Amino acid sequence: MSLVIPAPAVTTIPVLGGGEFPVRRVYCVGRNYAAHAREMGHDPNREPPFFFMKPTDAIVPNGFAIPYPPQTSDYQHEIELVVALKSGGANIPASKALDCVFGYAVGLDMTRRDLQNAAKKLQRPWELGKSFEHSGPCAEITPASKFSDPTKGAIWVKVNGTVKQTSDLADMIWNVADTISYLSESIPLGAGDIIFMGTPEGVAPVVKGDKLEGHIDGLTDLKVSIV
Repeated sequence: MSLVIPAPAVTTIPVLGGGEFPVRRVYCVGRNYAAHAREMGHDPNREPPFFFMKPTDAIVPNGFAIPYPPQTSDYQHEIELVVALKSGGANIPASKALDCVFGYAVGLDMTRRDLQNAAKKLQRPWELGKSFEHSGPCAEITPASKFSDPTKGAIWVKVNGTVKQTSDLADMIWNVADTISYLSESIPLGAGDIIFMGTPEGVAPVVKGDKLEGHIDGLTDLKVSIV
């Protein structure tokens, strides 16, 4: 095969203990914590899970200096559990879903909230608010064998040393197994897919110069700065 332009680079995430995880697709769960759904003006008891996607070049590594993006004055943090899949398929039973998981990481779904809100009002897609370069910082992936229970554990993010979001994985409306199963009913999942599992309440703007630290019990902390 003769390529007419250079092939895009493969996006990878470092794995704790060595190696790189190649990213195929990036799925994100919307409004997966009840308190966050309420702060966004929605009733969490009425919704099944829904999803949007980011491009693979949204992923940036731990320690990255993130350029403040254009066309926004309301750039917000959303701390999330990230799930990395080693296998997939269609119509995966919830009882088998965790067998597909390679590992877990701490991530941030960075959002141009003003653009997202404008799109919502016009009933248009969210891509410009959610799916742009550098919008998915991700710490090193911890293999599933070293993170045995993704259903509980503290999750928080600090901005300049001050806690802005804090919750527990137990507060997710749809847990990891149910989310994988539900998503696989609509689209076949595959090795290399990652899923951002939604954010708790407390999302807030950041500005140039801010330093963010994300944490989930049992995983490597994520540290990035806004430049």
